[in-house]
Amino acid sequence: MMLIDDFSKPAPFAANGARWRLFTDTVMGGVSRGTMCRETIDDRPAVRMRGEVSLDNNGGFVQISLDLASEGSIFDASAFDGLEIDVLGNGEHYNLHIRTEHTVRPWQSYRQTFLATASWQTVHLPFKSFVAHRVDKPLDLHRIRRIGLVAIGRAFAADLSVSRIAFYVIPSLGA
Repeated sequence: MMLIDDFSKPAPFAANGARWRLFTDTVMGGVSRGTMCRETIDDRPAVRMRGEVSLDNNGGFVQISLDLASEGSIFDASAFDGLEIDVLGNGEHYNLHIRTEHTVRPWQSYRQTFLATASWQTVHLPFKSFVAHRVDKPLDLHRIRRIGLVAIGRAFAADLSVSRIAFYVIPSLGA
């Protein structure tokens, strides 16, 4: 395992030194609203994203994102099998998006959906299950730039908390 963030650094900084950032569809003319804050929830430091996702004006997302290397440079995640996140939510489905050097348009990403229940849980998101969205190239784990946690695609009230995010490796059984 390699820790990306456990929210022990002062906000908005992650354990890797990068900043967590909030984006909504207002960057493209949408009207979704969102907030991002640090909270302690059930004795766990966490980042919490809340908002109202609206489909008006061709909108439809609220997102928090984090660069994986300094100043948006490339991170090589090829030694790992996926991402694991400790999440708490409101029973809604959310996405984790990966952006690489091949995702140059704002709508391009590699995506996987997960359910955030009302109890803390660890969710495993294997790289092999990410789906390319509006990008022609397969996911290149050698060229990752950013990850995003996203409330997207339908009108709903978003409430997602994350207390840890890490890369994981499936242990080999040995020979």
